[in-house]
Amino acid sequence: MFNFLCKPSSFGIRSPAKSCSSTPYAICCGKLTHEVLYQAFLSSFSLCVCPGNTSLSVLVDTKVVLACPPASLTNVLIIRWDINLRGKPSCSRAYRRDNNETSERNCTDERISWESRPDLNPALQIGPVAMTHEGYYRCEVAAQEGNFGLGYHLQVSVPPEVTLFRGSNGSIVCRAAAGKPAAQISWTPQGDCHTVEQQLGNGVVTVQSTCQWEDGQVSNVSCSVSHVTGNKSVSLELKPG
Repeated sequence: MFNFLCKPSSFGIRSPAKSCSSTPYAICCGKLTHEVLYQAFLSSFSLCVCPGNTSLSVLVDTKVVLACPPASLTNVLIIRWDINLRGKPSCSRAYRRDNNETSERNCTDERISWESRPDLNPALQIGPVAMTHEGYYRCEVAAQEGNFGLGYHLQVSVPPEVTLFRGSNGSIVCRAAAGKPAAQISWTPQGDCHTVEQQLGNGVVTVQSTCQWEDGQVSNVSCSVSHVTGNKSVSLELKPG
């Protein structure tokens, strides 16, 4: 159950407190005029919208499309995307249906755009996705039947670079470099292993596992790296077969 309170705005809009149903796309507040809605969408004022949010993990260097909450475009008055990225001012993109007008504020990243014409599809497109695109994206739709909202907490996943090599004193080293989030490393067969993590910032981590086996007991070892972007296994022969 999503609960919220409709707050009065500087435009004199006031609605009683209401409870949303189990769907985040519940209807709330009464009908408002085009001009009041338009001014509200371009300001920092948040219209009375039920909070529907989801977490989304996206692979770096791919493309992602974020949809607005389902609403009939023929009944839409205003659509607004609010984009909040780490260390950057908030960006907003708005579409006003009555005069087929789009506007934006503080939006400088050309990789974030409408997927197509907002009067046909108000989805937001990001691509290619970079680490700097992590943040919160929210679409708010004002329609004749009410106001709807859907937000995305976007996280970017980065696959680690996996290497397997000989270390000092007969050890074998498996490294999963610069992955996000941190990878997990396992060995076949198991040995006397020590694993360390190096934090590189912004959730990027290098994981390194160093193992040793008793002399002559193992002829081949495999390192398995598990990661949300995919798993990888590499092998090394310790002595001639």
